[in-house]
Amino acid sequence: MSVKNSANIGFEKQIWDAACVLWGHIPAADYRKVIIGLIFLRYISSAFEKRYNQLVAEGEGFEDDIDAYIEENIFFVPKIARWSAISAAAHTPEIGIVIDNAMKAIETQNKTLKNVLPKNYANPDLDKRVLGNVVDLFTNNIKMDDTEENKDLLGRTYEYCISQFAAYEGTKGGEFYTPTSIVKTLVSILKPFDNCRVYDPCCGSGGMFVQSVKFLEAHSGNRNKISVYGQESNADTWKMAKMNMAIRGIDADFGQYHADTFFNDLHPTLKADFIMANPPFNLSNWGQDKLKEDARWKYGTPPASNANYAWIQHMIYHLAPNGKIGLVLANGALSTQTSGEGEIRKKIIEDDLIEGIVAMPTQLFYSVTIPVTLWFITKNKKQKGKTLFIDARNLGYMVDRKHRDFTQDDINKLSDTFMQFREGKLVDIKGFCAVVTTEDIKKQDYILTPGRYVGIEEQEDDGEPFEDKMKRLTQELGQMFIQSDKLQEKIRKNLASIGFEVK
Repeated sequence: MSVKNSANIGFEKQIWDAACVLWGHIPAADYRKVIIGLIFLRYISSAFEKRYNQLVAEGEGFEDDIDAYIEENIFFVPKIARWSAISAAAHTPEIGIVIDNAMKAIETQNKTLKNVLPKNYANPDLDKRVLGNVVDLFTNNIKMDDTEENKDLLGRTYEYCISQFAAYEGTKGGEFYTPTSIVKTLVSILKPFDNCRVYDPCCGSGGMFVQSVKFLEAHSGNRNKISVYGQESNADTWKMAKMNMAIRGIDADFGQYHADTFFNDLHPTLKADFIMANPPFNLSNWGQDKLKEDARWKYGTPPASNANYAWIQHMIYHLAPNGKIGLVLANGALSTQTSGEGEIRKKIIEDDLIEGIVAMPTQLFYSVTIPVTLWFITKNKKQKGKTLFIDARNLGYMVDRKHRDFTQDDINKLSDTFMQFREGKLVDIKGFCAVVTTEDIKKQDYILTPGRYVGIEEQEDDGEPFEDKMKRLTQELGQMFIQSDKLQEKIRKNLASIGFEVK
């Protein structure tokens, strides 16, 4: 790791540690707003100051002209909201009021941010001394310029804090955050390209879009040649996504408000090249009774008790003629026959849309421990009538006792496997991957569980003949039974000596 990267990670952790110090009697979700709001305020002030200084240097008198900022996709920041004003008030009792007023002033000058920014800094339960220290952290660690390095540092700090809040908030954290390794895997396999439309109908804090833009940049693409469309039903999460995109400099269309995707589709005519999503797992009571005749249910009306196949069909409905979907689902969707789900899955398979299924390890999510699967759905597949199954449950490493993560090598392995499959060069590997025809899936009652197709990993031949091995193992097992009987008898005697009788 380079010194620069090490320092950056240190800054991210400093901000998180500051958030931990701030916590008192206010819920974690409120402090999440405090921290990410400050990151946002610091970023837009940096971008504004850079543009402001350029305009002053040009001497044309446009430094206070809002249009001079809008045309550069930069938010206009009034004087009372500029970081110089914030930092000057850092160690005054009024710092909370100063920040709240700054947020209000920014919303007034920038209509797209109306009702988006947090305004809870004057809360009496918020320790103003520690809040001032957090302001100092931003003042001293981020230079007042809008370089890509600073933009990335703020963006990564935002993402780092979101991930930490997700872990802290447990199940509720999963509503706004998909682990980066899962998002990177989806993006790496789908490979978005220039001039594409990317859509996420349940976008959370916008992680899918951040990684898509990063992928383009890493593969010599133009970050500005990607059209981003999202929708989010939770008001706070929608605001987080709006701020995340602004910090990253991504021009995204999330609609004018938060809205339920099933009842109020904000992008009704969109046909996306790439759809990436992590919809709520096994969502019940999603409103099926009011949407039974919806045009999106091409393959059958999803049951009221579970929205998994409603999400799948919504995405297929919004897919361009050569579009691709990558989504995360609970494992139950692979094999369920409940309330017509099996019939819906059968029709989707017979329509030759399932390109690949990847079984993932447990403990990748902060919010749930249940195993999940990545689905890759593609129109106009390269390998007609074939589906790739991968069992990736043995990949990854334990970050701590509760959380697993993928290495970049793990992600590359999955991505390379898909690439070989698309090129028709993939050789089945027992226990890991298999290319299966639709006819063979039909023989398995259209069940998509990868383990059915990839089999069990072959063990290395140790050279010992089977008959000899069985004889040896049987003798060893017999010895273990004898030893077990002796230990049980010893335990009985010891218990009897202190007055306990074991029958």
